[in-house]
Amino acid sequence: MKIRHARLNLLLLLLPLINLLLFPTLSSAQDYGEDAEKKDKPPPGLARCNGVYMSYNSGGREKLYPRTKNATAQAWSFKATAMIVNTGIEEVKGWEMFVGYNHKEIIVSATGAVSSDGDFPYDASNGTTFIGSPNTDLKTSIETAGDYTKISTNIEITGTLFGGRGTATPLPKSIKLVNDGWQCPAATSKAGTMQVCCKRNPKFKAKKKTKTKFARRRNGDLNIIYDVLQAYTSNYMAQVTIDNDSPLGRLDHWNLTWEWMRGEFIYSLRGAYSAEKNPSECLHSKAGQFYGDLDFSQVATCQKKPIIKDLPAERKEDKQLGMLPFCCKNGTLLPALMDASKARAIFQLQVYKVPPDQNRTAFFPPQHWKIDGIVNPQYKCGPPVRVDPTGFPDPSGLQATTYAIASWQIICNITKPKPKAARCCVSYSAFYNDSAIPCNTCACGCGDIDTDTCNDNARQLLLPPDSLLVPFGNRTLKAKVWAKRKHMSVPKKLPCPDNCGISLNWHVNSDYADGWSARVTVFNWGANAVEDWFAAVDLGKAGLGYENVYSFNGSRVPPKNQTIFFQGLRGMNFLIGLKNGTHPRDPKVPGKMQSVISFKKHLGTFNIPGGDGFPKRVFFNGEECALPKFFPKKSSGMRLSGIRFLHSILLVITTFVVIMCWF
Repeated sequence: MKIRHARLNLLLLLLPLINLLLFPTLSSAQDYGEDAEKKDKPPPGLARCNGVYMSYNSGGREKLYPRTKNATAQAWSFKATAMIVNTGIEEVKGWEMFVGYNHKEIIVSATGAVSSDGDFPYDASNGTTFIGSPNTDLKTSIETAGDYTKISTNIEITGTLFGGRGTATPLPKSIKLVNDGWQCPAATSKAGTMQVCCKRNPKFKAKKKTKTKFARRRNGDLNIIYDVLQAYTSNYMAQVTIDNDSPLGRLDHWNLTWEWMRGEFIYSLRGAYSAEKNPSECLHSKAGQFYGDLDFSQVATCQKKPIIKDLPAERKEDKQLGMLPFCCKNGTLLPALMDASKARAIFQLQVYKVPPDQNRTAFFPPQHWKIDGIVNPQYKCGPPVRVDPTGFPDPSGLQATTYAIASWQIICNITKPKPKAARCCVSYSAFYNDSAIPCNTCACGCGDIDTDTCNDNARQLLLPPDSLLVPFGNRTLKAKVWAKRKHMSVPKKLPCPDNCGISLNWHVNSDYADGWSARVTVFNWGANAVEDWFAAVDLGKAGLGYENVYSFNGSRVPPKNQTIFFQGLRGMNFLIGLKNGTHPRDPKVPGKMQSVISFKKHLGTFNIPGGDGFPKRVFFNGEECALPKFFPKKSSGMRLSGIRFLHSILLVITTFVVIMCWF
């Protein structure tokens, strides 16, 4: 009996161990269930929110190479999770969540959303706005029976940041919903989590908008629409429409590129052409294996990243390549303010697909769109966003509308040039100062210059105004003589040139009690002429007094009317390039055009020499130009008006009286 009791006690002791060995999942499942209850419990802020709840949870981070001793320059990889939930009674169409990053973050990837500002990796130093992809709308809990997949979106974010302390990922400055009609208080932060509850603004009066199935179309400087017009099992016909919606945007000889993500290739093009055509790229691709009997020598391009160009004007009536409205302008896109007929470009392409996309409803627009031109602003394009199909007038001529099968919108916005990366620059001069302030040193970069012979960070030297008419290489002697005459020091290592192909001189011409005037001169230092040029000058409040520009066509740019837009007169809008001088030893002569602009002072007092008479921003062909960092100083000794002018008159009169007395 004792032995039996001993064996029974031993068996009872071993039962938990046997249970753990034979049924390990049972124990772990029970533990997991307890954790799941804790994890599934919604945060208090979500339960109390009646509107749109948003949160941002920071994960860990890891130090990246190179390792630096400067903590603010050290790069870290980070992970974070953002969440947006519709807890109200109104569906949120096309949600937009702004995250105000402040540690030079670079967003490398994000699941469940894309950045409306550009493709990944994206520099989000000034924050970025996430939009849903593919879930663009947030339905209500009432109409979905609380289906979290339809009322919320989780965004898993991976990126790089700089600086910060410890191993915890720094939180952004703010998160908010930027859709019209919503207002968000300041977000609260605690233990690595930031959260906010946004509510409808009761004072907001929404404009009547038609209901849309997909995201609403957005506004931008450049609006690109990718429409699928015809669909077949193995291919489809698409149309690309580019609209220049910026009053100051422009493209010359535009190059458009994107990236195919699923092995597609362009079989044919109309209204545009591919910069490269290499049939061997097709033969050695997945398309070459699938389309074994296709003659790839006739294919427009098989490049994964094709470069598309506009056709020249003489091919507009070509029956195979042209015959499309708004095509064939040699890559010119002008602002509508200048020429509405040249503010749009259209081309069509036949796209062939490869398995597994061999069906009539499989459409995947290309990604990573980029567009640029010559002496034009730099554009940053966002990802394609599905929108409601585009409507077209029925080709039969009847009053009917034909819709595209599917449409995507790509928004491209003009970016501000980085320091020493502009393509044009501005110099200053004034009637009250006999020295001119030239363009900034290396305003357009110094990449091709030997900086051992010049200082790329030195402040530019003041010059006599006439030296602005000759190339930089011919100004050295003039600058040294002028500095000696004006008792200014000259550094041993002179400043490097500005290296800009286009420069503008802004000269304050006069300053009266009730008005003032300026003279603007445009210089072309490049070898090629610039056709259909335009410029724009933002003068702040002084621009409201604009009266007239005398040798150009000029107008105000709405809605602020503080920017003056001007272009050459009809038949005089051709800015020639750099030419040789009259004699072999003479310096080269730039192409130039100038005009006087007059202003009134009807809006109060203005300090013209103090800065009110100088531009806040200057644009040439849409490109923002680099401005000098200081203005010409007003010197009473240089202005022949007022007291100095009175003394001069008295001196002349006295001299005249003395001469008459001698006779």
